[in-house]
Amino acid sequence: MHAQETTFSKLVHGETQFQVPLYQRTYTWQRDELRQLWDDVLELVEDKLEGRAPAAHFLGSVVLAPERVAAGGMQRWLVVDGQQRLTTLMLAFTALRDSHRARGREKKAARIHDLILVNGYQDGNDHYRLLPTQADREAFAACVESLPTAGGPGNIGGAYRFFLAALTEGEESAGEDWVHAVESVLRDYLSIVSITAAEGDNVYRIFESINNTGVGLSQSDLLRNYLFMCLPKRGEAVYRNLWLPMQELLGPARLELLVWLDLVVGGDSRAKQSEIYRDQKKRLEPLSSDEAALEAEVSRLHVRAGRLMRIVEPWRESDPGLREVLERLARWGGQTHYPLALLLLDRLDDGSGDPKEVATALSYAESYMVRRLFAGNSTTGNNRTFMELPKEVEKELDNERSLADAVRHALSAKTGTRVWPSDALTRDSIRDRPFYKSGRSHQRFEILRRFEESYAASEPVDYAKAKLTVEHVLPQQPAQQWFDLLAEESGENASPEELHTQLVHTLGNLTLSGDNARLSNHPFHRKQQLLDSSALRMNQRIAAQERWGRTEILARAEELSDRAMELWPGPIDGLIHADAEWVGWAELRQALLNMPAGTWTTYGDLAALIGTSAIAVGGHVSTRPALHGAYRVLLADGKISPGFSWPEGQEDAADPREVLESEGVPFDEWGRARRSHRLTAADLATLVGKDDFENETPAQGPEADGETVAARFETLLRDNQTPDTAQGVLESLRFWEEQGGSLDYGKKSETSCFPMLTLGAARTRSLWPLALYPVTGTVEVVFQHLKRRPPFDDELLRRELMARLNRVEGIDLAEAKLDLRPSFPLEAFAAHGEELRAVLQWFIHTSTTATPHSPLTDAGT
Repeated sequence: MHAQETTFSKLVHGETQFQVPLYQRTYTWQRDELRQLWDDVLELVEDKLEGRAPAAHFLGSVVLAPERVAAGGMQRWLVVDGQQRLTTLMLAFTALRDSHRARGREKKAARIHDLILVNGYQDGNDHYRLLPTQADREAFAACVESLPTAGGPGNIGGAYRFFLAALTEGEESAGEDWVHAVESVLRDYLSIVSITAAEGDNVYRIFESINNTGVGLSQSDLLRNYLFMCLPKRGEAVYRNLWLPMQELLGPARLELLVWLDLVVGGDSRAKQSEIYRDQKKRLEPLSSDEAALEAEVSRLHVRAGRLMRIVEPWRESDPGLREVLERLARWGGQTHYPLALLLLDRLDDGSGDPKEVATALSYAESYMVRRLFAGNSTTGNNRTFMELPKEVEKELDNERSLADAVRHALSAKTGTRVWPSDALTRDSIRDRPFYKSGRSHQRFEILRRFEESYAASEPVDYAKAKLTVEHVLPQQPAQQWFDLLAEESGENASPEELHTQLVHTLGNLTLSGDNARLSNHPFHRKQQLLDSSALRMNQRIAAQERWGRTEILARAEELSDRAMELWPGPIDGLIHADAEWVGWAELRQALLNMPAGTWTTYGDLAALIGTSAIAVGGHVSTRPALHGAYRVLLADGKISPGFSWPEGQEDAADPREVLESEGVPFDEWGRARRSHRLTAADLATLVGKDDFENETPAQGPEADGETVAARFETLLRDNQTPDTAQGVLESLRFWEEQGGSLDYGKKSETSCFPMLTLGAARTRSLWPLALYPVTGTVEVVFQHLKRRPPFDDELLRRELMARLNRVEGIDLAEAKLDLRPSFPLEAFAAHGEELRAVLQWFIHTSTTATPHSPLTDAGT
């Protein structure tokens, strides 16, 4: 066995092939893993563009076993471990090649194709430098060969689309030099340890020795061992008095977090949690022979541990005003604000600031995140922004600013993705954007809670007990009376249906309520009665209106905008730049870039995603025909828009219908694309990573498990579906329970039902195949969730489930939606309940009998 460190370009150099054995799992990387790798790449790209020599980033190891030498002298290697990394990098280069082609850089594209992706003088399977396991080959070959089906469903297609979207948007904002830096990093700065077995070596034993070495030491364990190795005389007392109490207070995960934050607050804005030990050791090495200095370092960490706990558990903070801000940030979720908060508590405790000033400074951080949510800005850059803040705030403090002013100045300076939306943009966003589809559900709740608290009611609401949820006053699925009301304000530019789409998810139409199910989609006069009896001042103000239409919703949005300016103050006017391109158009580009081959969408779906009108989307797309995937945007009935045109230089391209058909979209005799291939706004949101957009998941809480919710589902089912459909559904749900499953229910006004399995030795793993909606009469197949849950994280099993369902008459699930939530009519249970129950039985059998993945078949993570 031989091991050596190399780069990806050197690894794949020459006539060679890396073959993934057929017994290995399919390619499994999804958005989270791809995003982590891409973030690491972008750090190296930034170094390169700023003139710093990038340090090689270690990707991990690959274990290779030699196979026979093919005709023509090509060396074939069996990939025992590392297939996920190899496949991912191959797909990244495939997307980079296509990015070059799209910009006319044919020589650069050809160089990647010939030197990295293929063996130009080999035929058949030998043509490809990487030959994935058989189940992935067709999708991989489609990408390498630039077939119409490239970037289709599944993890292979998803990875290709991820990199193509990232490269397209990156070059759009940073230029061609940025792309060249990306290529250089991918080629030469991703370090891989190549472990090659000699002929006769037992590759399985090698793999086991690499992967079964027991529980590894954490980064903080390594640091502790290093520190106490350097404390031979004082170590026992330091451990007993300082380290052990700190370790017991924090626990393992928070101790590791503290050691990382210690680096970040100290000015290392690029510190990685995976490399804490290396960076702390480098910092401490000059002190390694000075036990007193090392003891002082441990003492400093011990003190900071107490401050971290005030951030994590704000009840520990003694000052009421500061505690209130820390509580709001804790409820917001995540650890984004931790570096700034720890720096400010350091300053507070050393006497450099007072609690009121620190609270104000933290409120600016809160405002930065809230305003970005209003405006629809991505959260991707937030962690980097707040990691850089400690160093920038220290510079501002050197200019003799107060703590609060220093934070506000630092956040107001627009750099890269750091944009603190102005008052004007925030007001526009509150009025027009679909707030209900921004951020995460608990963050939307917190904003509405803050609005309610701003009314300073004499009897504050106990939010811990009230069980409030976000309520649409104008319902998501309105009865005809609501459309009649909207018709009074509609005109040539907007129908009642279009007005509903524009208004329903905006902040002006949303409130909090504990009566969500009772409010449902009732007419406004019925909702008035319930809202008027609410303890919330927001609801009483809504109930005081005579009607609830466009005028009232926009008026309330204006009122909330005024309050938002006071609750979340904005950046310093003199420092902010003019608001850049509206963020919605960037979202639109991302949606088009992430659409799988074989799908289409509508102007209305894109409008609902980004928070504007279908007319505005149509105007934007028609004036920018060079938008990637613009040919996939069709009219609501599935027809090609009469105004569609290819961009300059592509006028002789095929008819858009022919292009879509080559990707797998069927059309009927009237020129309408099949609806099963259409991506809704919720589908598009999933593809761009907005998983909290609208799709409902099981409540899995005590409020959703009682007979009341089950009875409400059955009542809605019987009231809205035919007797045969209702009977077929209920029989199938009873069958599910007889097979050992259970039923969970959603919390929205249309009480959905989820056939649920609990698996695992401790019954801690949940799995469900379908979501049933009794009012709209649809059944969603939740591939979106199944792809993250064993055993259906195996793409072959998801395809098998789709195939079994498609054998049932009346069900037509498009393969292109394998990663989403395709649906079929609830009425299928009426005529084909027995066939559907057979599918459910297969699902249960597969879920409960699937053999856990062995280490070998999990190889290559």
